[in-house]
Amino acid sequence: MDDTTGTLDEALERIHVSGPERDGWLSNHAPMAVEALVRHGHASAVHRWLDRYGPKLEEMPDAGSPVTARNWHEALGDPRRIADWTAHFERETSERPWRDVLAEWWPRLLPGIAAGATHPAIRVGHSVRTLLAGEESAPRVRELAHALGYWAARHQRLPALVPLGPAPSAAAALDRVPLVPDRNGGVRDRFAQLTGFPVWPAPEQDTAPGQGPTGPEAARSALRELVRASTHRYATHAHGEPIMLVHAATAPNAVLRTLPALPGELWAPSLRAAWAASAAVTAAYAPREAAPAPASASVAPDAGELFARAAAHGDDHTIKFTDTALDVGDALAFSAALRAIELNPPVF
Repeated sequence: MDDTTGTLDEALERIHVSGPERDGWLSNHAPMAVEALVRHGHASAVHRWLDRYGPKLEEMPDAGSPVTARNWHEALGDPRRIADWTAHFERETSERPWRDVLAEWWPRLLPGIAAGATHPAIRVGHSVRTLLAGEESAPRVRELAHALGYWAARHQRLPALVPLGPAPSAAAALDRVPLVPDRNGGVRDRFAQLTGFPVWPAPEQDTAPGQGPTGPEAARSALRELVRASTHRYATHAHGEPIMLVHAATAPNAVLRTLPALPGELWAPSLRAAWAASAAVTAAYAPREAAPAPASASVAPDAGELFARAAAHGDDHTIKFTDTALDVGDALAFSAALRAIELNPPVF
């Protein structure tokens, strides 16, 4: 991404005076939405969008005590330490290459991918995409520090899950995910009810049970399949909960975007975590019955027009989901994005 306007860096500097959450636990979506807006040629809309979104945000909480190499285990998953974790990663990324910091912390954070309704991992994915595609400016590196700090503070594992029968494809696996019985609580209450997921990808004969593809390229291919299947599924299942279900696609896509910055040996574990995140959101929010595929699945707008509609709509989840649909790039994915524009409340 070549942001010759400097808008992204300006926007990130505005955002970094705020914390990663508001109203107790709702995520700050601003850094993810503005990154997508700039990437898709809508830099001119960023500051207007921030002017509208910014009043929702809260200041970064006060710091307590520093996170260090000796005490980080006890601070992991403590949301009261958000400022401490953010400061820790700001120090780390100022002293070492950001890729080295990411490679060290990714396997530590990955088991908690579902934390914060997957938003910390999604924020990392947007940040890494920017760093890989353009200038490694100070605000962009600092954004990675804020994203990692949020993830570390909200880190929380899913319950112990029983492996269910193997599924032949990502789409079939999503269809076979058992839905949680009580749909009345919030995301943490719903995730607490999870008991098991289908085994996907199917284990290879030369691997331990449940380990899936062994090579990095096989893992990346499977992850692409998962992003495509979860994006397509939104077109027929979004009516269940149109905001929360976007994360079944955007969370694994964030992992996919991060893979090129990671050592190859981390790609297969990343696939497994991404599947768990997508399945957890599906279990928690998918409706019991699918809707017919929209008629727009065969007559979708082109990519530029589609994202322009999402930008004009203004909803942060809709912008991010449309960004993922453009990565998938086919008519059904574009139709799913139109479904998000239709179902989610517009901002403008």
